[in-house]
Amino acid sequence: MVYVFTTVEVGQFAVRQFSEVENLMTSVERVMSYTNLDAEPGYDITSSPPNNWPSDGSISFRNVSLRYYSGGPQVLKNLSFDIQGRRKVGIVGRTGDGKSSIVSALLRMPEADGDILIDGVNIKTLSLQESRQCLSVLGQTPVIFSGSIRNNLDPLARHDDSALWAILQTVHLKTMIENLKGKLHYELCERGENVSVGERQLICLARTLLLQSKIVILDEPTAHVDPNTEQIIWSTVHEKLKNSTIITIAHRLNTIRDSDMIIVLKDGEIAELGTFDDLLGRVG
Repeated sequence: MVYVFTTVEVGQFAVRQFSEVENLMTSVERVMSYTNLDAEPGYDITSSPPNNWPSDGSISFRNVSLRYYSGGPQVLKNLSFDIQGRRKVGIVGRTGDGKSSIVSALLRMPEADGDILIDGVNIKTLSLQESRQCLSVLGQTPVIFSGSIRNNLDPLARHDDSALWAILQTVHLKTMIENLKGKLHYELCERGENVSVGERQLICLARTLLLQSKIVILDEPTAHVDPNTEQIIWSTVHEKLKNSTIITIAHRLNTIRDSDMIIVLKDGEIAELGTFDDLLGRVG
């Protein structure tokens, strides 16, 4: 009887081990498939933008269309519009109307048909690194890397500690980080799970402020934070990013009420365009 029980336990253990190996090999299979993907176009372009580009942050779309894969549905359809530099623009529409696809087109993920000009320079003529450096994105889900707070704030090590502390003071995180063991060198876990969601988003906001990009894209960054953190985020954005063009993908009217221009999308096309009061008057 003991022999039978022992055999069953060994058999169950073997089955579990084989199942775990099979699951882990799925990861290997995916990595191998990624190595066979075509590289993004644009890395081999060597031309550089003018010095101090972009200086204003103006954006022009000229007959821009976008498909995420060859033969796929057209998610943006011949969009043409102009955004003046240092303006606040809201983009609204239902799910699937193409709001986030405008961001994808700006980031060239994937490359769109038509022309996108930033301060008069067609981004297709630049390498991906050059064209993406002028953009910052603050999304709904905070992007936190495993590593120190310092590396999360300043991944390219362009700023000294005094600049980091000043930014942390701005986003109301200085006291919290001063009380952590190691302070700026405190290690964050994967996805920042050893700090709260609100603190993760404020770290991402601090990173955006340090970059001082001329174009900042806000994809409802306060969707998953408490009201106090929401107030900190919006007040900081309005105060510290006055010299940047701000594009806000909106899910709530209060988010875009103060925008200089609102773009209403429907099925990948511009349904309406104007100020908040203009659009509200048309509805009335």
